[in-house]
Amino acid sequence: MITVTRPYFPERKNFDRYVDAIFQSRWLTNHGPLEQELTRRLETYLGVKHLLLVSNGTLALQVAYRALGINNVVGQREPAEVITTPFTFIATASSLKWEGMQPVFADIDPATLCLDPAQVEAAITPRTRAIVPVHVFGNACDVEAIDALGEERDLKVIYDGAHAFGATYRGNSLLSYGDASTLSFHATKLFHSIEGGAIIFKRKEDLERARKMINFGITGPECIEELGINAKMNEFQAAMGLCVLDEIEGNLESRALVWHAYAQAFQGNVQLQARQPGVSLNYAYFPIILESESVLLGVMQRLEREGYQPRRYFCPSLESLAFLGRPAADLQDADFQQPEIVHSRDIASRILCLPLFSGLQVSEILAAVRVIVDRHQKAA
Repeated sequence: MITVTRPYFPERKNFDRYVDAIFQSRWLTNHGPLEQELTRRLETYLGVKHLLLVSNGTLALQVAYRALGINNVVGQREPAEVITTPFTFIATASSLKWEGMQPVFADIDPATLCLDPAQVEAAITPRTRAIVPVHVFGNACDVEAIDALGEERDLKVIYDGAHAFGATYRGNSLLSYGDASTLSFHATKLFHSIEGGAIIFKRKEDLERARKMINFGITGPECIEELGINAKMNEFQAAMGLCVLDEIEGNLESRALVWHAYAQAFQGNVQLQARQPGVSLNYAYFPIILESESVLLGVMQRLEREGYQPRRYFCPSLESLAFLGRPAADLQDADFQQPEIVHSRDIASRILCLPLFSGLQVSEILAAVRVIVDRHQKAA
């Protein structure tokens, strides 16, 4: 079975070399030499400053929220509101809820699949403290409009850049926008450290606060300055990250062959995600949008019979999950109006991500493409 993705395994001898260094240093965690090296190299490769490595991408979001103080609402009985997209992986919204904040969903642009700034503005209330947009499938949000809105309304902006590793926008890192951007280095990602993640902060003082927070708030042998958590990246994670970074160009070249083969075969046959002008491709995902959910289910069924396993990213649309909703008392508030979600729910019902990973043969992909195009054209 050809799955939707497959973790990238670097050369074993390269990984062994980094592991040998761990055994020589006897340093397993707590800001070790490989973690320090990976931090420096990622800042250079990504073209960013103030990068903090953490143990996974969900904690990257949670630490970013706390470092920026958006969950700290003095004298307010109701939870702080944070506007985000319903068309994303569950962690984007559940991390907010877990930290005691209320996710408020605004609709997406049905072409780019990213958060619509006009819908964000319409969702702002006196309780709103921040905006958490997502660069969906590595496509840039309208960062100028969202950053301007955050500045105008005094709202923090934290971009979930889990899909945006290496992406640039008009020549600059896409991760350099907002007050912070987060990354996931999960095993299935374009760049991974088995598990892991990172936060890129706009301001150095936010980085320094977060650095204390991920080590329980400890700043010295007998000094605990504030509430913290354990979110540190260990040396074995950093070793894998360094190996994958050593081979990133070959990984990207292999993925690019598959991505462009898809793009050429599907152009004009099915709806594709509209790329934001000025954003580079990182070949992380290839989604297609079919005419209806019934067509999608038929395509999935036939693909699975042919030995391919695509996946419905992202389904369901998150506003449909009751546990992310407001408390009952809030729902009785006459001032509260849940923004209408139309496009996210529609797209979530008929979008499919096709297999894409390094080493996948173009001939195998084209066989899958023919199956989908044939099925789609018959349905049309």
